[in-house]
Amino acid sequence: MGLTQSVPTPSASSPSSAPSSAPSPDRSVLAVDAGNSKTDVALVGPDGSVLGSARGGGFQPPVVGAERAVGSLAPLVAEVARQAGRSGPRPVGHVSACLANVDLPSEEEELTGVLAGRGWGATVTVANDTFALLRAGVADAGEPTGVSVVCGAGINCAGIGHGGRVARFPAVGRISGDWGGGGYLSEEAVWWAARAEDGRGEPTELARALPAHFGLTTMYELIEALHLGRLETARRYELTPMLFAVADAGDRIARAIVDRQAEEVVTMATVALTRLDLLGEETPVVLGGGVIAARHPLLDDRIRELLAERAPKAEPRVVTAPPVLGAALLGLDRTGAPASAYTRLRAHYGPTDGHRSTGTESGTESPSEA
Repeated sequence: MGLTQSVPTPSASSPSSAPSSAPSPDRSVLAVDAGNSKTDVALVGPDGSVLGSARGGGFQPPVVGAERAVGSLAPLVAEVARQAGRSGPRPVGHVSACLANVDLPSEEEELTGVLAGRGWGATVTVANDTFALLRAGVADAGEPTGVSVVCGAGINCAGIGHGGRVARFPAVGRISGDWGGGGYLSEEAVWWAARAEDGRGEPTELARALPAHFGLTTMYELIEALHLGRLETARRYELTPMLFAVADAGDRIARAIVDRQAEEVVTMATVALTRLDLLGEETPVVLGGGVIAARHPLLDDRIRELLAERAPKAEPRVVTAPPVLGAALLGLDRTGAPASAYTRLRAHYGPTDGHRSTGTESGTESPSEA
């Protein structure tokens, strides 16, 4: 049973959304995975073969508006069509778009309408990119149940229970109770390092390591560079790997920040499992996003330790294939593709085993930027 067949939240446009003058569509899928820093588009045939693929920049409708954000996809759609030898207005059977920065049902509805207006497919579904991660990490047959947590630039969680019940979070930052992701971790590291240098906080190696990463000698210099814009805002994300390196070396403050991140990941997963009445049965917890995908041993081990305590039957899986796979699988669900199509599609994106410890459970790793 396909995931989109039982998930009511991602809304689908009717076939009439395609231009009436267009030829009858085929059963191919246009899959879109749009993240904060990059966008992947793939054209998938009815048999699961990838006919074309393209990559572009980030997808941020809250910043540039829905129309402009969708417009940025047009060159990528044209490129995958060119690779597939297609021309003209012929739409695909279905557009499956899993998008970052589309966190609320109202945002999904708006983006569905904008995408449908492009006429790229006979039908359109839009979902938050957390659902792509979830779909990639669950089986292709049977009722899809599970919970996914994305920890990349930010953090988000979604889950599907029996009968298609959905658990999700607004995930729009601190105003919705969120903590975590590359942005939060870099800010937290800077905060503790600044206080360590001026005496307001405990000593930490972060006070030396963070400015040294940029060729600076003190936190004061780093603070000044960030405040005056001498360092681009996006470069703050470079501090997240430094945080983990310092934590690996045994720094107490850095390790506490990493522990807090593990706590947040497991808290979201456990709450979702509880809301879906899945705590008492074996259920996949699919993990992805740049912070988790980096496979930092301290974070990895702590997440598994906390899950074992709070959700003993949870089956953690870290995804290792591009998240556009999940969007494409959702599309195959919608078009009623045969089992062989799923096998072919998954084979194209390579092995899905992302486990450092056991190497026996399947998953897929999201390369979202942290």
